[in-house]
Amino acid sequence: MPKIGLGLPWWTIAMPVLAWIALGSLVMFPGVFATIFSIMGLFGGVLAAVYHAEIIAHRVGEPLGTLVLAIAVTIIEVALIVALMFSADAPVSALPRDTVFASVMIILNGLIGLCLLMGGSRFGEQYFGSYGVLAALVTLVAIVVLTLILPNYTTSQYGPVYNEQQLIFVALVSLILYGIFIFVQTVRHRNYFIYQSDEKTEQHSKPTNQAALLSLGLLLVCLGAVVLLGSNLSPTIESLINAWGAPKALVGVIIAMVVLLPESIAALQAARANRLQTSLNLALGSALATIGLTIPTVAIISIANGWTLMLGIDAKSTVLLILTLFIVSLSLGTGRTTIMQGVVHLVIFAVYLFMTIVP
Repeated sequence: MPKIGLGLPWWTIAMPVLAWIALGSLVMFPGVFATIFSIMGLFGGVLAAVYHAEIIAHRVGEPLGTLVLAIAVTIIEVALIVALMFSADAPVSALPRDTVFASVMIILNGLIGLCLLMGGSRFGEQYFGSYGVLAALVTLVAIVVLTLILPNYTTSQYGPVYNEQQLIFVALVSLILYGIFIFVQTVRHRNYFIYQSDEKTEQHSKPTNQAALLSLGLLLVCLGAVVLLGSNLSPTIESLINAWGAPKALVGVIIAMVVLLPESIAALQAARANRLQTSLNLALGSALATIGLTIPTVAIISIANGWTLMLGIDAKSTVLLILTLFIVSLSLGTGRTTIMQGVVHLVIFAVYLFMTIVP
């Protein structure tokens, strides 16, 4: 593939430019053709973001490298949610909950299921360090229950919501848990999140500092385009969903799928290369960043604007979430996986999608 600049393929520089041109066409000349062009620009920007994030991740090494994409994805998600909440005629109090819940279900069932199935199909059995994965799962389970289930059972305020004091407290707890996990992952027990074969792979042909800095700048350009394109395309998505008569929760699913596309591609590529540890670092790190950073950010914005933030999920979603947390703990508890675990996760994901569309 032809390369320019500091060894970057030409398309990784062209795609961010295309994404911004598509955004301009959508704003200035709205219509069917501009929408199609914007969708192409959106996916092009996502693919370029994946490439540049991998360059940066390869330069800084694991597990710190996986944080780059996880935090980038969370920035996109928060920006889209906040943009939609401000652009709506009335505050969409359930949108953050629907998007965060969708992200968790997509990651823990769809993404991990595909990684396990793809890796198991190609290599039979794959291995990873269970200590790091279990540390991530322990943190994730605690934050998920505190933010998505517990609000249904408080008595200070009626409905699946926290009062202001409870919301501030839970947001603070979520940030503390996520911060301690990052400290454990990158400093205190870094070796838990590195598998030996992955560490050997990292030693070869690391990008230069100049290439990493260029990729960082292009990554920010890509993310900006993706956020704005997603925000401008979201009314079209909502109108299509309303015309179809589908539940509004489907908006959160679509937003989550678009936002998680960069990380999903990177995780699947790692699983295909027999680097399941990297795949799981990406997947679980993204799930933790999504719920550990998005909920506190949206909570602050909601309190500042006097909005009521609905966090508690309904009984059907609670059953699926508890089943997911139970299955993922069993699947990733031994340090080795096969296609069986992948198929089970994908079946649960299919059930989740079906129940979202046909509640």
